[in-house]
Amino acid sequence: MSKRIPFQLGQLFLDGSGDVDASSDCKNVGELEGDRTHRGLSRGPKVGFDAINSFSGSRCAGDRATLTINGAEFAFRYCPAGEFLMGSPLSEKGRESDETQHKVVLTKAYWLMETELTQAQWEAITGENPSYFTGENLPVESVSWNDCEAFVNKLNEELKAAPEGWRFSLPTEAQWEYACRAGTTAAFSFGDSLNGDNANCDGNYPYGTRTKGPYLEKTSPVRSYASNAWGLYDMHGNVWEWCKDRYGVYPTGGVKDPKGLVAGSDRVRRGGCWSSYAGYCRSANRNRDDADGRFIYLGARLALVSTSD
Repeated sequence: MSKRIPFQLGQLFLDGSGDVDASSDCKNVGELEGDRTHRGLSRGPKVGFDAINSFSGSRCAGDRATLTINGAEFAFRYCPAGEFLMGSPLSEKGRESDETQHKVVLTKAYWLMETELTQAQWEAITGENPSYFTGENLPVESVSWNDCEAFVNKLNEELKAAPEGWRFSLPTEAQWEYACRAGTTAAFSFGDSLNGDNANCDGNYPYGTRTKGPYLEKTSPVRSYASNAWGLYDMHGNVWEWCKDRYGVYPTGGVKDPKGLVAGSDRVRRGGCWSSYAGYCRSANRNRDDADGRFIYLGARLALVSTSD
């Protein structure tokens, strides 16, 4: 596997603007799980929108909304505007030299898929399944960055499947890591150790503990492990996930809405995978591959971003 990189979060600030509901009514998503029923509301033959949790209005971190596209449900979690420290602290075990910690401000809220793209979702849109490990609820893999961009373009341009005011995109690297941490500052969203117990990775090479854990040697169905505080599953392990950005060195100072380099062939991938040593699944870890690369450990997760971006 190729080059890696990480980052770490400091504090999350929810503002009081129309983008996010920062009031005390906003609860941890864990308190709300299981309390809601979701159903598709048909809007034509191809696309349905969740009737209870729409994609408009004031929101709390982790709020859920769904789309049904060509018969496949796509669930999203709300990620509010805010700021955090991207990169890892000098004290973090296994950190790389390109993990320079720096302040990032994300000025606009967005939605991120609750899970990686599944094979059922990919096939519903493309009619094909390129994956090595097969199963409709397994993450799609063996898809390149260019394949994912074509997938996004089909959703946006041909199917016009996005809710009003939003468009599909791969998340930027900053959006991905901000959502992965979901307000946490540890090496993982669930703490400072991993051995294959809380995420699908190679537990023979644990992080933060000497105790070895399971190694499945394959992908696992999405939602097999607990979600983070914003209701996002598999942000650590299972498959690496493509990001929108080209790979580049982090700035030393604070930045607003970073989007990576403007030129270069390598695109960022994040999160680690089923065959990764546990340390490569850290919230701060980065990696990269050529935009044409297809690998059995590499998939994607989509975002919905404002059409004004």
